[in-house]
Amino acid sequence: MRAQCAALWLAAVCALVAGPVCAQDGWTLEPAARIEFQAVSAQSTTRDEDLVVEGEALSVRGQASLGLESKRTRVRVEADRIEVFRLGKGRADVSRDRLTAAIEHDLTRSFELQAQLRRYDDLVTVEAADTDAWEYSARATFEPTRANRFRLQGTWRERQYDSVAAPPTTGEGERIDAQYRRRFGAYHYLAFDLRSEAIRSDDPRRGYERESAGVAYTRPVAKDLRLRPAVEVIRTRFDGRIADNGALRRDRQTVPELELQWWPGPWRIEAEAKYIFFSSNEAAREREGYRLTLSVGRVF
Repeated sequence: MRAQCAALWLAAVCALVAGPVCAQDGWTLEPAARIEFQAVSAQSTTRDEDLVVEGEALSVRGQASLGLESKRTRVRVEADRIEVFRLGKGRADVSRDRLTAAIEHDLTRSFELQAQLRRYDDLVTVEAADTDAWEYSARATFEPTRANRFRLQGTWRERQYDSVAAPPTTGEGERIDAQYRRRFGAYHYLAFDLRSEAIRSDDPRRGYERESAGVAYTRPVAKDLRLRPAVEVIRTRFDGRIADNGALRRDRQTVPELELQWWPGPWRIEAEAKYIFFSSNEAAREREGYRLTLSVGRVF
């Protein structure tokens, strides 16, 4: 059923653009590609510092995309693959595939609509380490002035979980994202983000509800160089996971971060430092620690 829905969605996109493309009525074709290498170093400790968890990894990401653009409509299809090589004894390598098809249309000079379809294979999610997923989303963007942008997006998610110890199970649920962005100048923004999401599943280990709020400030500090401090607070409630006190498990994360973005020409070089404060009513999960990431990519 999911495959049929995906085929119908893509057929609708093709039907929408086939006429203008054949007529060469102002449409342009834009193929693109990107390759990115990333190094990650992370460490976390439990509250009593009895357990220290360290992790390093290297990854490579390849992306190929094809876009069609007219004056008011943009269609894009993307394929991504990420290979993660985990360093350290006993840590298995992982990979992830993602396919995306999206169409954007400017209804007016200040109002834009987007529809998007995504397919994930072997995705790491809140509730499971190995998830296959379909996502269907619709987004509205209202930009009454160059300085102010409002965005609202709704996403429906269907997931299948793989487990060595049990047969595959499924889950589904919605996600709502809202953002306000204030623009002060070129690459100079202040953005506020809110998110609410849920997954419902017959498997009691998978269901959860989550809310998050974040603020990020991006400021250019030199040519092609930007600084981005941000902070996010995340609260998660699990439907079927029991904590030490007999209640359902409740987690809370506070994540301040600092990111440096250097984008000279086709290159994308980014360095990010996060510090994660993780609290829970399950004592064994309470911990804090850092995560450092360096990414080097090139757009073709």
